[in-house]
Amino acid sequence: MPLAKRFIAELIGTFWLVFGGCGSAVLAAVFPYDPNNPNTLGIALVGVSLAFGLTVLTMAYAIGHISGCHLNPAVSFGLWIAKRFPGSELLPYIIAQVIGGILAMGVIYLIVAGREGGLEAAYAGTNPMAANGFGPHSPGGFSLASCFIIELVLTFIFVLVILGATDRRAPQGFAPVPIGLCLTLIHLISIPVTNTSVNPARSLAPAIFAGPALFSQVWLFWVAPILGAIVAGYLYYNVFEVPASNPDHTLEEVR
Repeated sequence: MPLAKRFIAELIGTFWLVFGGCGSAVLAAVFPYDPNNPNTLGIALVGVSLAFGLTVLTMAYAIGHISGCHLNPAVSFGLWIAKRFPGSELLPYIIAQVIGGILAMGVIYLIVAGREGGLEAAYAGTNPMAANGFGPHSPGGFSLASCFIIELVLTFIFVLVILGATDRRAPQGFAPVPIGLCLTLIHLISIPVTNTSVNPARSLAPAIFAGPALFSQVWLFWVAPILGAIVAGYLYYNVFEVPASNPDHTLEEVR
């Protein structure tokens, strides 16, 4: 598949991830929008977690056979370290993912601006526009160290699940399901801590719209996820991977 087509697929896929995930947080987490209304119909933490998982699950079936459906610079790094992805294509993939995320947040911004008082509501609280943060911008008031640890650990697990689910020894055709469910679980764990990133492109996009305070923290949501992904890729390739020269090894033989 030509790189240009894969570039477009990654851009659209990341657009969907950010639009579906961050959009659900900004537009649907609390509804009606009156914070004093006790009869809220909003999707809340569980709904936002499901939304992020569903974006990956649906897009994996849509473009997985085209670009691999990375949708995440950290995933691209992890696959590269695991020898599943050429390093020469890292930069184009990351550029596509970043552009897709920014475009999605731009559309969310325009939608929010079309509701009376929408922008004021979207910019209220510690995480405007579904941005990620630590310290005063952590939803639960967690420190920089806590946020760094959870982002590193959860990205490590996420990339490990991706590598395992897409291994040639794994059941074929089902990979999007555990990957999407894993991302859902990750959000259920860590929305209170960092508002959940595990994806530098997802973090950069809202930070651009959220203002300088949140933008100054976005470095953590590049460094920690990429480090976690690199460790996962290295571990999988050196411990769990079966050499291509021995494709007939069964799981028991590998053990």
